[in-house]
Amino acid sequence: MDSVTGRDGRRPGDVTQAAGRERRLGTQADGISDADWRDARIIWNYQLMNHEPRRCSAAIALGSNDLGVAAHAARLYHEGLFPVVVFTGANSPTTIARFPRGEAIHYREHALELGVPDQAILVEPTAANTGQNISRSRAVLRQAGARVDSVLLISKPYMQRRAYVTCRQAWPEVTAVCAAESVDIADYVQRIGNTRLVFDMLVGDLQRIVEYPAKGFAIAQDVPDGALAAYQRLVQAGFTGRLLPGSAPG
Repeated sequence: MDSVTGRDGRRPGDVTQAAGRERRLGTQADGISDADWRDARIIWNYQLMNHEPRRCSAAIALGSNDLGVAAHAARLYHEGLFPVVVFTGANSPTTIARFPRGEAIHYREHALELGVPDQAILVEPTAANTGQNISRSRAVLRQAGARVDSVLLISKPYMQRRAYVTCRQAWPEVTAVCAAESVDIADYVQRIGNTRLVFDMLVGDLQRIVEYPAKGFAIAQDVPDGALAAYQRLVQAGFTGRLLPGSAPG
């Protein structure tokens, strides 16, 4: 290990600066403690797939409340990593106000503003969950005549693992590569402007990674004990807004 970097690759000064940002952000959301931030960071780091982006047959940009996904897709298109991208997503309670015409539509418009040509964009505007993002984007690509043997899954940073395990289950014939903006959790939360929402989403995504393989929605993953313990503590702390319906906190 490099003697001047930590276990997550950050230098001591970076850690200090991030901790300061976390404390400031925590004061903006009642009840969010330093311990909550530590647990959220554990889950955040687990969700990162750390794939090396490479050229793929096509890309799928998964809809969400984060327009940065569309911006990152545009960046990767200009780097020549794919010839066509599917923007996929309808709306959810967390996106309806921000993207009233639907996630995929707003993503497309932003990508056009960033110079992605219209002929390189496909739109799938009906998906309401990650499984539908994958299966319906697959159908859109097939209808467009695209020959796909590898797909670049572009998502929010902490959604990489969920996108990957879902794609591996729903579309096992292709090689799935994850891509997301490289950003620290504190910087990401500051940009989104809602600490509790991000923590709720982290908790909900990890719950789905654990529970969805038994339902046939995703392939199984090893989840470190530390990530599971962090999940349980955050649930007990009240970050339950994205738990599956019927889930009992704790």
